[in-house]
Amino acid sequence: GYRAMTPATLKFAFIGSHGVGKTTLCYGLAARLKRRDVALEIVHEVARRCPLPINSGTTAEAQRWILHTQIAEEILASARYPVVLCDRSVLDNYVYFLLAAGSDPALDRLVSDWLAGYDLLIQVPILEAPRADGIRAADPNFQRAVDLRLRAEVAARGIATLDLEAARSADWLEEVEAHALRRLRPAQPELL
Repeated sequence: GYRAMTPATLKFAFIGSHGVGKTTLCYGLAARLKRRDVALEIVHEVARRCPLPINSGTTAEAQRWILHTQIAEEILASARYPVVLCDRSVLDNYVYFLLAAGSDPALDRLVSDWLAGYDLLIQVPILEAPRADGIRAADPNFQRAVDLRLRAEVAARGIATLDLEAARSADWLEEVEAHALRRLRPAQPELL
């Protein structure tokens, strides 16, 4: 359903728990692609702007706001740019909802449908406990709970991801760029 709206847009999203480096990778990839003259937009993490409680004290309403705002911003970015980089995906947003409020069949269907619109999901593992920055939760147990639930959702839904390896964190940006470039420049069909 949703894919037909913007067939020319390529959409990449970084997924993972909070404090794992998604934003740094997203900006790094954006800089590298812009140097190659790729017109793109970044969909920034919307949770930071949520007017309702987030982190472990969040509510179902806060997570609904975050998830729907994420979708709205992805629609807008996809309408304006041929490449969209998302600092999170709807699946991340839904995992926080699941931890706070349990399953919601309507949201689950929406998330499942929306996931089909991502061309590449890049799963970022935990390297260290999150640092307190005044917004994100600094509790390493909550960070691990999010990571485990996200990985369980990815597996249960049979979603293909680029799974970054913690031991190779120094090479993450190069690996992500290589995968993105393959999606941006697919093999040309051979001419007869």
